[in-house]
Amino acid sequence: MLNRREFLISGSAAAIAAGAASPPSYLKGYEAQYAKNPRAAAIEWFRRARFGLFLHYGLYSLVGRHEWEQYRQKTPVAEYAKLKDQFTAVKFDAGFITDLALQAQMKYVNITTRHHDSFCLFRTKFTDFSSVNSPARRDLVGELADACRRKGLGLCLYYSHGRDWRHPHAPNNDEWGGSARPDYNPPEPSYKYGKEHDLQKYLDFMTGQITELLTNYGPVAAIWLDGIATPLSGDRTKFHCQELYDHIHSLQPQVLVSYKQGLLGTEDFFAPERKAVPKSGGKPMEICDTLQDHAWGYNKEARHKNADEVMQMLTNAAQQNANLLLNTGPLPDGSIHSGDVETLREVGRRLKAGGFPPVSANKA
Repeated sequence: MLNRREFLISGSAAAIAAGAASPPSYLKGYEAQYAKNPRAAAIEWFRRARFGLFLHYGLYSLVGRHEWEQYRQKTPVAEYAKLKDQFTAVKFDAGFITDLALQAQMKYVNITTRHHDSFCLFRTKFTDFSSVNSPARRDLVGELADACRRKGLGLCLYYSHGRDWRHPHAPNNDEWGGSARPDYNPPEPSYKYGKEHDLQKYLDFMTGQITELLTNYGPVAAIWLDGIATPLSGDRTKFHCQELYDHIHSLQPQVLVSYKQGLLGTEDFFAPERKAVPKSGGKPMEICDTLQDHAWGYNKEARHKNADEVMQMLTNAAQQNANLLLNTGPLPDGSIHSGDVETLREVGRRLKAGGFPPVSANKA
């Protein structure tokens, strides 16, 4: 069950709730709705947002192949962890990133706070496997949160929920299918197996970190959970996701919850990859796609899409009454690929001149 550590940061939920009378900067223009129902105001904002920037950045970026580097190469946990010693993020610039999002006519930014390799881009009490404890010595989520707040952009936080390749008690392949963890042979010595394995310890770890994200960085537009194939491969009730959703909503009244195409159906919006959900039940939808071909994390061999292709992606999303969450994979040093920068700026020029493609009259 959730909240075994008494919300982990005592009083934080009450403190945020006390400030709920003032809407976050990204909800400017929604003051009246926010005063009545913060989450309903946020949902209405999200329906109209149309366009967001996705950032997949982490240790995998240093290798430049894909964000599944550890899994596909079956790199041992200790060996993969050595990449932390090379992580400098010297050119990660939250100001530049948020300016670029605004130039592209985007309304929100989503960053991988922690991907499947479990490396965190934020300050956390629950592990030292983070950017703060790397040569970068930086809390990248905090920097982006500050920039988004100043510029009126919604901050969405990606968090790998169902899949973790480092935590000893994360879902294992025996119970949750072959994609939960790399298929190490011999077995990875840092993992817990059999009776020693305790999924609840992992759930408590995640609840602790999500609580940190919702109490340490100001208003958050959405918690964006990933790794849905793992709970779908077994007894999903063991993850206590509805309790997690309720906990998230208790911490910030306006925050929205997504779990890809929908794990329980009680999520605030659905966010499928590349293609729409056949039936969204009238809930908001966001289609996430990439500026690189296929890969989300930086791939040095990938082709990058041009403005014409992005405009077509926006048209396809509009036909599905969906937002487009468009991903760029920052380079190893944290800078944005020059081709992606030019494409996004050109898309912004076109949108500013001609507006967004019209949404479909048909409701999903």
